Amino acid sequence: MAKQFAAKASGFTLVELVMVIILIGVLSALGVGLFSRSSAFSPILATQQLASATLLAQQAALAGNPSNSVVIRQTPNAFEFEAAGSLFSIRREGASLAYQVANQSGPTSIPNGGLSINFDSMGRLAVPFNGQSLQFQMSGDSDFTLCLSSLGAVYQGPCS
Repeated sequence: MAKQFAAKASGFTLVELVMVIILIGVLSALGVGLFSRSSAFSPILATQQLASATLLAQQAALAGNPSNSVVIRQTPNAFEFEAAGSLFSIRREGASLAYQVANQSGPTSIPNGGLSINFDSMGRLAVPFNGQSLQFQMSGDSDFTLCLSSLGAVYQGPCS
């Protein structure tokens, strides 16, 4: 006796596939709308770029290279961090950047020519900020605080 098996139909119907494609299209249209309204400014990315520029300047200082400084600029469209011939830039999207020397009152806006931060041969902050930490305040959709310690470390939060 031979057993016969009925042919099984497997897969999706054309109607099911079309419905899934329509559903994916609707969800992606909603997602694009959500992302287009959000700001492209990322405080975390700004922290990483400041840290990268600081590290380059510190390495130059440790190597005895004369390009041992970071210049921070606030242009109408971007924040710029320049160090050792490299330029790091991030769109501002309406955010602003101010700084203050730790233990001094009130933040100061970044000057038009930029804020220059120098490092000594040990990688620490040099003239005019010897032994002092710099606290940066980014304001925009939300406020964000960064600290550049007197030893040259960059981290999120206020300087202590």
